[in-house]
Amino acid sequence: MTVVLATVCEDGVVIGSDSQITDKGRGMTYPAEKLHPLGNTAAWGGSGARSVLTDVKRCFNEKSAAILEAPDIGRALQAQVLPILRYHYETFIEDVPGEEGGGTPSAYVMAAGWRDGEPWIIEITPSGMIGHYADIGFHAIGSGAAMAQQAGSLLSHFHITKRSVRFGCAAVLRVLHALDLTSASVGKPFSLCRINAEGAHHLSDKEIEEVGELVRQWEDAEQAVIAKLFD
Repeated sequence: MTVVLATVCEDGVVIGSDSQITDKGRGMTYPAEKLHPLGNTAAWGGSGARSVLTDVKRCFNEKSAAILEAPDIGRALQAQVLPILRYHYETFIEDVPGEEGGGTPSAYVMAAGWRDGEPWIIEITPSGMIGHYADIGFHAIGSGAAMAQQAGSLLSHFHITKRSVRFGCAAVLRVLHALDLTSASVGKPFSLCRINAEGAHHLSDKEIEEVGELVRQWEDAEQAVIAKLFD
């Protein structure tokens, strides 16, 4: 199971992901980085066929400046992803003797950034459609997306879009922790990137540990309030 999620904050955007890759054909899982830089002011993650996402990564590394400087970032992303999808769809051999359920060449791509004082969260679907989610404030892709959306809804009363990216990092990590508890195929290490007017910053392992401590303090504070109200 894969999950990549992003949330809008008052002063930027936070995007995060798990690191577990499931190979259905071989019946195994292994860790891999799913969150990648998109230039210095954005980040992206993907879910689906690794061969497709590897080509997307190579393309985005080469074309990040053109994508981020385009008048319409959504169409610029689409223009790069579509040829990659078409190539893999055309060369995909669906029926391989002796191998069942080996997967498909479909992949979802989600990118997020901050430009001219405004957030953007854009998804490119396996059919090449563009989805804009900054106005909604939260979006997730991957097989764990439905659970991530539900977890995000359970945190909506904290009004994340009106809080800082520091709080946004804690909220995203808390969602990832919840998915780690409920799904065996979502797991650590987690990746986080905060994006604001200063650019995109991919958090180090130590910084993610520090955010994790904030999450623990947040959860302890909730338990203390519950105890005062109901115990």
